[in-house]
Amino acid sequence: MGIHRLNHAVLYVGDLERSVAFYRDVLGFRPVAMTPDGFAGAAFLQAPDSTNDHDLGLFEIGAAAGRSQAGRATVGLYHLAWELDTLDELARTAERLAAAGALVGTSDHGTTKSLYGQDPDGLEFEIVWIVPADLLDDAALAARKRIGRLDIDRERQRYGGQTRGGVGISVPA
Repeated sequence: MGIHRLNHAVLYVGDLERSVAFYRDVLGFRPVAMTPDGFAGAAFLQAPDSTNDHDLGLFEIGAAAGRSQAGRATVGLYHLAWELDTLDELARTAERLAAAGALVGTSDHGTTKSLYGQDPDGLEFEIVWIVPADLLDDAALAARKRIGRLDIDRERQRYGGQTRGGVGISVPA
């Protein structure tokens, strides 16, 4: 089986309108008109620079639904990770997540620079910039074995704010 990427994710949410607003206003997803006729309580969204049909499906299960307890009280998915092109985009995303009260952590994993967020239902996600293959060095590779504090400004000085991430790793060279 030759899986080569995640096509889309589908999430159960408590309040569809609230979730659509979050993914649209905070992360820039666009609603896609593809909900089947007569099927209420669902929305499909496309990531800002995606050419995919849709990247996220949201299905409403009602306001009485509790926040996600995956990893705390139940089994379940920990998070999805979405990749950004530049460290400048990562910095802007960190600001938007913080302003929305949705930024729950940051990490420097050496070869990846990550933000962690939670949507209104407590579902977690990661936003990541990946060091391009031609800029990987021994220090970045060794740092994969630890979780460090992310200093986006230092990383922009090191790699450049507009350097396209993931080239030769997740994006063809």
